Amino acid sequence: MNPQTDPQTTTELEAAAFRRLRDHLMRERADVQNIDLMILAGFCRNCLADWYRDAAAERGIALDKDAAREAIYGMPFAQWKPQHQKDATPEQLAAFEAAQKRHA
Repeated sequence: MNPQTDPQTTTELEAAAFRRLRDHLMRERADVQNIDLMILAGFCRNCLADWYRDAAAERGIALDKDAAREAIYGMPFAQWKPQHQKDATPEQLAAFEAAQKRHA
């Protein structure tokens, strides 16, 4: 926490940063494939949706997987996937497997 901000402001700043990341992945970089995010960063849009759902559950809010994904993708995942997600190449799958081994 920044010593110059109170906890509420810190939470608001963190939420704003999260929304900017979500919107960036949703709108400006929908071309970036989830598998590439997993290889390079160890998380993807689906991870963000899971974390969002976990945060809701911690607060007693029931949120199913589809609703959480829609909050991250900006549309139902079933609609987003055919528009933006390509099949992983053999190279991507190999890189993903290697990344999983490095971080296991």
